Amino acid sequence: MNFDSVRSYSSHGSGAFNLADFGSIGENVIIEDGVKVFHPVRIRLGNNVYIGHNAILKGHHLGSMQIGDHSWIGQGCFLHSAGNIEVGTAVGIGPNVTILTSVHREGSPDQPVLVGELDLGEVVLGDGCDIGVGAIILPGITVGEGSIIGAGSVVTRDIDPYSVVAGNPARLLRTRAIGRSEPR
Repeated sequence: MNFDSVRSYSSHGSGAFNLADFGSIGENVIIEDGVKVFHPVRIRLGNNVYIGHNAILKGHHLGSMQIGDHSWIGQGCFLHSAGNIEVGTAVGIGPNVTILTSVHREGSPDQPVLVGELDLGEVVLGDGCDIGVGAIILPGITVGEGSIIGAGSVVTRDIDPYSVVAGNPARLLRTRAIGRSEPR
């Protein structure tokens, strides 16, 4: 394997931030202790947003992140927005969820994958959807309005509105009936 194309690295910084550094920030935003934010100028937070302890919001110079009003991001989440992340209104993102918007393109077998070009894919989470604990959302995915993603799921393709999915890869379990209460 040829390692000549591997570059040296530099620090991305500590993730420390000031609220004034954000692209925009709404009213009543709660950011708990231990949250790290990178490239905050590329991040817009709506009103009544909660960001849990030790979450990482990885803004990126190539993309942007927008978190809609009344959305909740759980503890230990990792959101990387090189290819853009758009979180709708009243979205729940459970603890330890990972949202990715880039992946290294597979190149020549004699080169490390790490040096491959980045393929970017925007992730969109529709209004009112809920992402379960530890789920992973891969680049280029749209999760439809009102959908539920089960805990630990790996979402590899778009999810239709009002769907309930789970598994690795996530598969449709059922569709939520619009206009009636969910069973308890």
